[in-house]
Amino acid sequence: MATFKTQVVSEAEKGAVTAAVSCLSKGQLVAIPTETVYGLAADATEHSAVQQIFEVKGRPSFNPLICHVAGPEMAKKFVEVDPISTSLMEKFWPGPLTLVLPAKKDSRIADPVSAGLNTLAVRCPDKEITRTIIDELGHPIAAPSANPSGKLSPTSADDVLAGLAGKIPLVIDAGPSREGIESTIVGIKDEKLYLLRPGTITAEDISEKTSLPVFDRDDNEITAPGQLLSHYAPNAPVRLNATEKQAGEVLIGFGDIEGDMTLSASGNLSEAAHNLFKTIRFADKSGLTIAVAPIPNTGVGIAINDRLHRAAAPRENP
Repeated sequence: MATFKTQVVSEAEKGAVTAAVSCLSKGQLVAIPTETVYGLAADATEHSAVQQIFEVKGRPSFNPLICHVAGPEMAKKFVEVDPISTSLMEKFWPGPLTLVLPAKKDSRIADPVSAGLNTLAVRCPDKEITRTIIDELGHPIAAPSANPSGKLSPTSADDVLAGLAGKIPLVIDAGPSREGIESTIVGIKDEKLYLLRPGTITAEDISEKTSLPVFDRDDNEITAPGQLLSHYAPNAPVRLNATEKQAGEVLIGFGDIEGDMTLSASGNLSEAAHNLFKTIRFADKSGLTIAVAPIPNTGVGIAINDRLHRAAAPRENP
């Protein structure tokens, strides 16, 4: 694996887009900002570049990647789009919603992106510089979270450096991620919507804007990114639904449970989602077991609890 003196370039710098496009065009990886978390990007049409993502992250080859596109028109070149997916793109893009759709046979997307599936996960990020990079590259970028596989997702350039410094040539720094957790992922099968991964766009949000029900996924196969049982994990063990701190623990509070630190003192779930990974990352520095207060399993809380249960699961990627 190549080693680099990783350069950090602010999104405000004049040459940021040019630097990113130059690296991607050479088959190199770039850490890019999105509204959800920072992504580890490669030209999605270059097999060797995409393969580097798996090598740098230590990511299992059966775990598919998300293709980030500049907009619906780019997406339509690579996936089959029906009226339901068209409506979702119109209502939620750019934004933190990923659609798993049938891949076009002549799409030129590198095989490792879809991990052998006949579908492709596509998303248009709500970050202008990232859409500009994709547009100027002229191809989608494959971009999972910019961190070692299974570990906490990065919500800042410093988080990226903590896991990948020396392994990639460039990080585009756009400050803290707005959402703080990964995108919602939905699949469409037989004109029905299935929730494959919860996020800050909730099933209720989707139903409200489309008048369609959103069903839970109907199998246990890996059909989209972020479905491994153990994922988003700190180094320390995690104990959930903690109402008080036990010996040898640091407590992350929520609402009325204060803790040593809190996801949201006011009990605001959107604030808690934004703070989730950076708070767990800070708590992990204590070297103690991380206890987390109960989070209501409604709305965005469903996505928070999904990440917490995977963080607390038996480790598959030690």
